[in-house]
Amino acid sequence: MARQVLALEARLRACRNVLTIGVHPNFCDYGEQERHLIRSADKIYYPTAFYAELFDTLGKATFPSYHTYKCVQDKIKQSALFQLAGLPHPRTRVFFGKRQRARIRDYFSLPLIAKEPRGSAMGRGVFLIRNDAELDAYTHDRHVVYIQEFLPMDRDIRAVVIGGRVVHAYWRIASAGEFRTNVARGGRVSLDPVPQAALDLALETATVCRWDDVGLDICCHDGQYTLLEANMKYGREGFRAAGIDYFALMEQLIDNGEI
Repeated sequence: MARQVLALEARLRACRNVLTIGVHPNFCDYGEQERHLIRSADKIYYPTAFYAELFDTLGKATFPSYHTYKCVQDKIKQSALFQLAGLPHPRTRVFFGKRQRARIRDYFSLPLIAKEPRGSAMGRGVFLIRNDAELDAYTHDRHVVYIQEFLPMDRDIRAVVIGGRVVHAYWRIASAGEFRTNVARGGRVSLDPVPQAALDLALETATVCRWDDVGLDICCHDGQYTLLEANMKYGREGFRAAGIDYFALMEQLIDNGEI
């Protein structure tokens, strides 16, 4: 008999074995039965970053893990974690305030990549800075600036790791004249074979960082596979292109006790 699990966010609403009750910013807004379900559940699925922290404090398991929520929407933490763990990652620095921003060109040549450090996805908040005028305009009203070396590429790999294994990986190929490979920015999905070395890097990263539901962007630069960033709110275009039913996959992983 399939087991049913409890979720707050709607990500798994289409799964037959998931009861989704929604997210309330005030716990007291849940009904009495909903509060009982939350308190008695062994694990809460997609609880939001807010509740994941509270559940972790109380020792209640979540999927994704609290460690996943802590870092995957925060590029500053991601880069620091990659560097600390010795994982391959483009040269990256964070600059705070006017005095530090004035030193960006001491560390980076042009062109360079600038990113919104928190919350961006689908290629939003990623900028190719080609000259000093564009850099000045970008940094003008920002207190925190996240700068990364520019790695020329026309494609990268999206590897999705769920529950301790790579469940899907595919190439994303940038459209003509676009430096971003995101499908939301005109990139296209290619199902050409993904090298095992890239898959190994994805799994190693998820394991070391204790992430159990994450989309990892990986490129090949100078013959080495390199982590660009991680996303928890990854798209499903690659699953559809490969004919993979994402919700059926998640149902199976839940039934098997893998997540």
